[in-house]
Amino acid sequence: MPGGDDAPRGADGRFRNPDGSHAGKRLTEVLKLMVGGDGARWPRRITDPPQPPPAPPPPGHVAITAIGHASFCIAIDGGPVLLTDPVWSERASPFRAIGPRRARAPGQALDALPRADAVLLSHCHYDHCDIGTLRQLVRMGAPPVVTGLGNAALVRQSGLEEVAELDWWQAHTLPGGHRITYLPMHHGSARTLWDACRRLWGGFAIESVNGARVFFCGDSAWGPHFAEIGERLGPFDAALVPIGAYDPRWFMSSVHMNPEEAMQAHHALRARTSIAMHFGVFKLTREPIDEPPQRLRALRGDADFRIPAFGETISVPFSRSC
Repeated sequence: MPGGDDAPRGADGRFRNPDGSHAGKRLTEVLKLMVGGDGARWPRRITDPPQPPPAPPPPGHVAITAIGHASFCIAIDGGPVLLTDPVWSERASPFRAIGPRRARAPGQALDALPRADAVLLSHCHYDHCDIGTLRQLVRMGAPPVVTGLGNAALVRQSGLEEVAELDWWQAHTLPGGHRITYLPMHHGSARTLWDACRRLWGGFAIESVNGARVFFCGDSAWGPHFAEIGERLGPFDAALVPIGAYDPRWFMSSVHMNPEEAMQAHHALRARTSIAMHFGVFKLTREPIDEPPQRLRALRGDADFRIPAFGETISVPFSRSC
């Protein structure tokens, strides 16, 4: 069982969830899922209306540009500029011809974004960690990467050399004094059949020197860790929260949230504004492509939980100051 703030490990050395439970999925579960079919058909390609390139954030604001899935550009007035889980490749897969393929292009070109001060890499799954995109970043200033334990060697395959590995609740300070804290999530990790949970997964809290607080989830099932994060590091001015890839629930509920659980996370994190992510790009599960945002719209009520257009920049004011 877990003890303290460190990520718990089993007797085999593999990381476990915050509650000490087995993380990720067993092969027998994956095989059972495969027998059940592909679920709803997605369009082969969707062309979204073009969005203007992101402008610098207004004074006292954080400007958040939705690229698609878990890829965002976060630009905070007074710094820093951060890229989260950058994936610009056509497939979330180790292969060029098979594996989940984009239903829509990235909302902005990589070179349309401001130069990143750092990359936040939540975990090693192919829809979050894309070596091809990281290689592009080598040619665009080679920003440092902040990630979880065990991921540095993988990241360095791209040519990015400056990598900070963190345990859960451990913080890293960027130049200028901005603080990045790696956070526990209920999920898992793997790149092959043999490396399950050898690399740590997590989310991030971003605290700028001038008082902005932003949360980025990465991937997670619903659980009490959200309330703990909200109590220890919240409230957050903006929270990036996943709403898709949840069907069937017997399989996905231990790794991904549905829209109802995402709403619970919004409140538990004490987020003033949440922004939906992890939907409408890669078909990873069985729900229809437009179901996650439809369900969120139907239940959010007065909560400020926004569904960005792909490529849209949303500016959110932050309330703290040094």
